Amino acid sequence: MTKRLLVGGVPVGGGTPVTIQSMCSTKTHDVAATVSQIHRLEEAGCEIIRVAVPDEAAALAVDKLKEQISIPLVADIHFNYKLALMCAERGIDAIRINPGNIGSMDRVKAVADICRRKSIPIRVGVNGGSLEKGLRAKYGGVTAEALVESAMGHVHLLNQFDFDDICISVKCSDVPLTIAAYQLLHQRTDYPLHLGVTEAGTPSMGMIKSAMGIGGLLCLGIGDTIRVTLTADPVEEVYAAKKILRAAGLRKEGVNLIACPTCGRTRIDLIPLAEEVERRLADCEKNITVAVMGCAVNGPGEAASADIGIAGGDGEGLIFRKGEILYKVPQEQLLDALLSEIAKL
Repeated sequence: MTKRLLVGGVPVGGGTPVTIQSMCSTKTHDVAATVSQIHRLEEAGCEIIRVAVPDEAAALAVDKLKEQISIPLVADIHFNYKLALMCAERGIDAIRINPGNIGSMDRVKAVADICRRKSIPIRVGVNGGSLEKGLRAKYGGVTAEALVESAMGHVHLLNQFDFDDICISVKCSDVPLTIAAYQLLHQRTDYPLHLGVTEAGTPSMGMIKSAMGIGGLLCLGIGDTIRVTLTADPVEEVYAAKKILRAAGLRKEGVNLIACPTCGRTRIDLIPLAEEVERRLADCEKNITVAVMGCAVNGPGEAASADIGIAGGDGEGLIFRKGEILYKVPQEQLLDALLSEIAKL
């Protein structure tokens, strides 16, 4: 089991539920826009939010943001240790920074000291695209061993100054490499791990890469907090993360929708019906399985485990529960009948 740390009031690691993170796409110094986006993300289910802090204007906005949001705020900082100090003074809940990139040891000590004093965790975040040249040369490129050695080197710098409130990530855009790196890291340390496949791309491909990389690791019992990176509205990242956690069996709230792929037996326009059911149930938090099946063959029988379901026929359809047929309705009433039965559950 990994160590447990607190990001704001949210526990990460130590066997606590895997948390969902995302990152704002707004300019952090634009407080109104950033707060608005954070509220949207929180409503979608985000539990920890990160903002870019590239300059003093962004750092100076931290306390203003904190006054207007309720989920923990993480500052993403590269190279400039003074920005980390400014954020810490203004109430940031966690910092993402690599201590090996911020200069002399007195700078590392300054960041470690203030974070220890204020109980601010630090995420050491290593990305394949920014791996140190020396490690690339040592290992002949970006490898799992190189990513892990980089991460543990940064951790060692913090440990020298009696700082141990650390989370680690070793992200890469290559899914098999990402999985290998996290598996190796999991074997070598008990720090909590932040999972992600970086630069995963647009939702169509990014969701697949993230489901394979993040979901695969979660199914192996590896990972304490996750961020799905998509070239899209960050709200889409949160929805994707929730789906991955549900598919991995780590979240029970929300509808598990099962639907058959259709075949020549189908006598109903199943694809738009299934899509509409998914859309209408997107905000339903009931822990239920709903089936949308194309015919009686794949209906109550193959979907017998569903809490409620429909099976299409020729001009009519079946409403069934746990494999037992409840009644028939005309095809045009199937959706309304299904939603009515779900409301009763």
